[in-house]
Amino acid sequence: MNNVKIPTLKELETAEPAFYGGHRLCAGCAEGTIVRQVLDAARYAEFDGAKTDLKDPYPVVVGVATGCLEVATTPCPYTSWGVPTLHNAFENVAATMSGVVEAYSVMRKKGRLASKKEYRFVAFAGDGGTYDIGFQSLSGALERGHKFLYVCLNNEGYMNTGIQRSSATPYGAWTTTTNAGKVEWRKNLTEIIAAHGIPYVAQAAPFSTKPRDLYEKVGRAFEAEGSAFMNILSPCSRGWRFPEGDTIKLARLAVETCYWPLFEIIEGKWTLNYKPKAKMPVVEFLSAQEKFKGVLGDKEKVAYIQNRIDQEWQTLLTKCGV
Repeated sequence: MNNVKIPTLKELETAEPAFYGGHRLCAGCAEGTIVRQVLDAARYAEFDGAKTDLKDPYPVVVGVATGCLEVATTPCPYTSWGVPTLHNAFENVAATMSGVVEAYSVMRKKGRLASKKEYRFVAFAGDGGTYDIGFQSLSGALERGHKFLYVCLNNEGYMNTGIQRSSATPYGAWTTTTNAGKVEWRKNLTEIIAAHGIPYVAQAAPFSTKPRDLYEKVGRAFEAEGSAFMNILSPCSRGWRFPEGDTIKLARLAVETCYWPLFEIIEGKWTLNYKPKAKMPVVEFLSAQEKFKGVLGDKEKVAYIQNRIDQEWQTLLTKCGV
């Protein structure tokens, strides 16, 4: 599953995009960057030496849960999507895409599709719609094994409705419902998804220390025989309180401090995609955003966060055999 071929960034610049600019996502929001990367890889990823044709991409169908991405890209009568896109309720994008995938399977068997290329299906949802109220439909879809990629755009809170806490919100973070920063340790959803035994699970971040890491993971996700899941960190300048131009800087700090490690699980085998040469202290990541200012002056809390990150990192290294 490692022989994934994707066009170079220069080649992709010349291709017709599946996701257009001019949307209403906040300045500095990572979601637009992530979606563009995911869809580029979904349309052009090839395997086993096949030649990518920029003029004949794979057909892609997208499902979008209610959230920042949906409200900012589909304000009636406008859309930023260049591929068929379905909007559904906050909690059921996985269920919706399950039905779409099965309908496609029937139509393909009956020869009712114009394209001879295999269709690819992607579901996008935020952490609120994935970690919390959408988990039931997601778990059911993965257990049934429908062949689609589910992407969690993880900005660590309910940002669309006013920066409320979700179970992805990290310990000590400010939100409008946790002003004192009294938040428990974030849920390890990636590991919970891995427990479903699906063929492909991964963590990624946009243009982090390995710029093509996200592209290649999307490619491997579509090579998998069954459901695939990617948990992608999506820095949010509005909710995390950092300068709009520091989005990629925050993503890279998250990776370099091992706050957000890059790894994948292919058919049950854990693989570490990046190991920092010199692991940075997590305070470098925390201090780059104002949402942690409530704990930065507390040495015990900062030490607690560092210890938990260190423990999780060591556990991950063991699982990956590093």
